[in-house]
Amino acid sequence: MKPAAATAVLLLATAVASAAAQTGTSGTAATRGRSAHSAASARAAAPLVLPDQFGPPQEAYASFPESSDAAAAPATPSACQLRLAKVAVFQPLGTLVGPGDCGAPDAVQLQAVVLPDQVKVAVTPPATLRCPMAEQIAAWLRDDVAPTLAESGPPLRVLDNFDSYECRGRNRVRAAQLSEHGRADALDVRGFRLADGHEINLTDVGVSKDLRQKIRANVCTRFSTVLGPGSDGYHEEHVHLDLAERRNGYKLCQWDVREPPPPPQPEAAPTGEETGEQAEAIAAGQVPLPRPRPLAANLANSKAKKSESR
Repeated sequence: MKPAAATAVLLLATAVASAAAQTGTSGTAATRGRSAHSAASARAAAPLVLPDQFGPPQEAYASFPESSDAAAAPATPSACQLRLAKVAVFQPLGTLVGPGDCGAPDAVQLQAVVLPDQVKVAVTPPATLRCPMAEQIAAWLRDDVAPTLAESGPPLRVLDNFDSYECRGRNRVRAAQLSEHGRADALDVRGFRLADGHEINLTDVGVSKDLRQKIRANVCTRFSTVLGPGSDGYHEEHVHLDLAERRNGYKLCQWDVREPPPPPQPEAAPTGEETGEQAEAIAAGQVPLPRPRPLAANLANSKAKKSESR
């Protein structure tokens, strides 16, 4: 009986070991399967990283809105901009914000003015102005300047902009009162260019005085301030225009329309009689006297004379 029992126990142990080996093998395979599935899921969830050479620039990411609702709606044009759009080419700028009191609401960049015949007059370089100031500039060019220039020559094509919006004091003096340029309410004009390329400088005395007087008359009617040559020494080479508001609607127009200086007159050659008279006059009273001798020399001379007399 003992050998048989030992054989049975041995067979039972072998069967248990085999079952355990099969169970371990299948468990390992299952564990490996679950691990592979988890790794695949992790790879799918990770963000896709592109090399720099294939990725869009950072500006593109910065322009992406966070959501569809985050995109800002375009600003509604003001009543002034609706009127200006009929007579000018411009870019809306919204509200300008600068240091101190600088800045302006409803600002635009005036690029060109459309004349009644639909020809465009370029503003070079484009001027940054409040919309009401840009509207007044457009009306001035359309109704006053263009017809005046067309009377005597080729039509207007360019306005020479010397300065528009700039945060500074008056005349660029430090600590001075804020200029209307700092409120986008002023424009400095050098002159105009015509269709044939000819340039007209408003402060050039060589330009027709009658033409400059006509432009002065209409510009002083439209704007609150006009400063040109003869005003304060800072506007000898351009004309300043602005719409500054003053008490009782007071306007300031200081622009001397100057004329070229007369040519020098040639001097006539003197005749023989005039030459003789001039010589007599010089001989009578304008002959230079000799320089006085030093006092020491006078004393030495007097001593010498005394010794000779002895």
